[in-house]
Amino acid sequence: MVFRKLMAAFGAGVEVDTVLSTPTVRPGEPLRGVVNFKSGGSDYKVDGITIDLTAVVEVESGDNEYKTTYSFLRQQVAGSFQLAAGAAHAQPFEIPVPWETPISAIGGHPLHGMRLGVQTELALAGALDKGDLDPLHVAPLPAQEHVIGALDRMGFRFKKADLERGTLYGSTMPFFQEIEYYAGGQWRGHFNELELTFIAGPTQMDVILEADKRGGFLSSSHDSYNRFTVRYGDNPGAAEQALQAGLEQMARRRGWF
Repeated sequence: MVFRKLMAAFGAGVEVDTVLSTPTVRPGEPLRGVVNFKSGGSDYKVDGITIDLTAVVEVESGDNEYKTTYSFLRQQVAGSFQLAAGAAHAQPFEIPVPWETPISAIGGHPLHGMRLGVQTELALAGALDKGDLDPLHVAPLPAQEHVIGALDRMGFRFKKADLERGTLYGSTMPFFQEIEYYAGGQWRGHFNELELTFIAGPTQMDVILEADKRGGFLSSSHDSYNRFTVRYGDNPGAAEQALQAGLEQMARRRGWF
């Protein structure tokens, strides 16, 4: 357990450590943990504790790109209480992970390009401290795993993932995830690259595909899109069939595939 010291008003010190009991979660699941405190040599009034889920998002502004941190869930887990000199306090918490939370780990391995985190915000003696950013590992839903696994079997190779600022139709998030692949297998003749986006909900999810479509003899390359819905109660094969159909529709030129 590693504590960090918060320097509040008048140089007061309180040591805080947040421990996640569910270091890997899926969208829709509860994130559980404990915020541990150690008081310094004085009594303190803690005005409140807030857990903040954050994400590093890529923003395009004109010809420039930069990254910034967005908060996508803030929840207060404790109100005001007194922390006596030399005393320790443990505050358990449980907060729901939003269904649209992006994936940051697949098969237990971090997803390259993704940065999600948990911050503990402490209001103490009139001062506010957001503290360090603890990594948050979000695994895919079973239905998302089916789609990702199907792309692997079709020969697509993972390139990278990132978060883009913007709100897609049907979404409530101020950003969306793009999981990027190099085209492979039979699809190499139709696409250069493929971008995959999920918009998940409690009972179903939308899958958005965007492909950089190869040009033909008298045509230039251009982007092609497809969007379909996967219901969680459907047979796992239904997701792969819908993916196959979506890719075929995107690949068609002049009525042939």
